[in-house]
Amino acid sequence: MSFKTLNRVALVEDDEAFRTALAERLELEDLKVTQFPSGEAALKALNAGFEGVVVTDLRMPGMDGRQLTDRLLADDPDLPVVIITGHGDVAEAVEAMKRGAYDFLTKPFAPERLIDTLRRALEKRSLVLDNRRLSALAAEGDWAIPLSGDSAAIVALRTAITQLADAHVDVLIEGETGAGKEAVARAIHNASRRRLKPFVPVACAALPESDAKGQLFGHEAGAFPGALRRRDGQIAQSHQGSLFLDEVDQAPRAVQLMLLRVLEEREILPLGASEPQALDLRVLAATRADPAAAVTRGDLGEDLYYRLNVVRLRTPPLRERRDDIPMLFARFMSRAADRLGRPLPPIDHAVRRRLLEHDWPGNLRELSNFANQVVVGLGPAAGDAVDGERLADKVARYEAELIREALTAWNGDIRRVTETLGLPRKTLYDKMARHQIQPAQHRR
Repeated sequence: MSFKTLNRVALVEDDEAFRTALAERLELEDLKVTQFPSGEAALKALNAGFEGVVVTDLRMPGMDGRQLTDRLLADDPDLPVVIITGHGDVAEAVEAMKRGAYDFLTKPFAPERLIDTLRRALEKRSLVLDNRRLSALAAEGDWAIPLSGDSAAIVALRTAITQLADAHVDVLIEGETGAGKEAVARAIHNASRRRLKPFVPVACAALPESDAKGQLFGHEAGAFPGALRRRDGQIAQSHQGSLFLDEVDQAPRAVQLMLLRVLEEREILPLGASEPQALDLRVLAATRADPAAAVTRGDLGEDLYYRLNVVRLRTPPLRERRDDIPMLFARFMSRAADRLGRPLPPIDHAVRRRLLEHDWPGNLRELSNFANQVVVGLGPAAGDAVDGERLADKVARYEAELIREALTAWNGDIRRVTETLGLPRKTLYDKMARHQIQPAQHRR
């Protein structure tokens, strides 16, 4: 799911000449107009999910504009209906507004007035439909949220996870903070034959050198004063399951050397034991950045890197899977609402704008925190700026979003996209290259 910029108008008018002239004027404003000569014809074609606004004349033979408005709003109370009326029918138009119509204009009117009204109505309709989609997504359940979505990057990652699930290889997972590296590791474990055995995460950055061996390897009874009974360490607990070494590049160097030996020998020597203990291990390790760069910096030992780097997966940051953000946000909101015992709130313009424009450097963790804030009523105010961005950056981001939407709508057909956006082919290709947009990723 991605947020849509709506531009559809259903124009209901029995005067063919007036209807055609008005439709042509609206289309000059990049509005996509569908013409109907009668209320009956419009009612047959429009449904509760109509992604646009209805404009209808009030006085028409057969079903008039007020009757049409009543029928449309009975199916969808949130559908914006704009009524066009003559001076003598203003009272009837006002009555229709009291019953739910969005606005009315009195003939003759300047086209610019109608266009301004339609822009506002389409923005309102966008929010309504976005909230419906978010509510529907939130109700789908709480499966592996970080791996949800339809972006090319996450689809490719899920495919790789399936292929690697039962492969007898260790996996090195790289990704920015909060991008979902542990979710990738858990998905590999859950898709494998090892899923009935434990998944054991180890926070390598938090391992103290003084006690790391005891935590990782365990100890025998009597190994040291106070060791009254035998205890398995974290590595032994993952026997026949999966051992997840999170932020292995942040582990102390002495700990990295211990892990290297375990990876090479597939055995451990608990404190106080006289014989090593052989283990059936599947090791999944994660680094917060490029592991090769971590080796260069001296954070990750070279021997350990080459031992782990059998198969490497990259977890994409949120800025590379922007189309997934609404879906992820919906599920984070649903989870937060359930946990806090609060109703699922609708999104407003400020929330929608932040979801579209923010770069999410904290990735899924930051998006989840934002969902929590919205659920408790601490979302951004309507006038808040997004990250202090320059106008040029906001325009570029909006331009990229429009190109992606057009590519998705036309299934990657470049000719159709150039027609829709009114751009020469070369200009479109230049813009796609600037925004790193691949048409193939938008073909179904």
